[in-house]
Amino acid sequence: MRKTILLGAMFLSSLAFTQQKGGDKDVHGCRSSAGYTYSQIKNDCVRVFEQKIKLKEVNSDKSYTSMTAVIFSKDMKRAEIFIPDGNAKSIILVREGKNKMWKSGSYIKETYVLVPYKKTGYQIKKDDVVIYHS
Repeated sequence: MRKTILLGAMFLSSLAFTQQKGGDKDVHGCRSSAGYTYSQIKNDCVRVFEQKIKLKEVNSDKSYTSMTAVIFSKDMKRAEIFIPDGNAKSIILVREGKNKMWKSGSYIKETYVLVPYKKTGYQIKKDDVVIYHS
């Protein structure tokens, strides 16, 4: 009887621990299976596909076209783009002065730039080649 109770208690505690941890949650608590990823600018979990500024991939050689999103800081000095680049889930771009261009820092190999495109859109360039646009 004691063995049954002990095994039952162990099973229930492991089940509770698994539910607390949330099998697919990242270190920030964002549930990837529900489409969430962590935003450094918002300091919260977001769904990229629900963001206001969405950009489509240009010249994809894949059978599908991917998209990304841009999230700006409140002061518009930083922009976060969600492009898979190595281990990074997103890349922070910084605007210098009153320039209308946001640029990646030297912490990544490639240079990413976000620039206004047409009247209401944006383009993302990687090493001077447009890779996303609205």
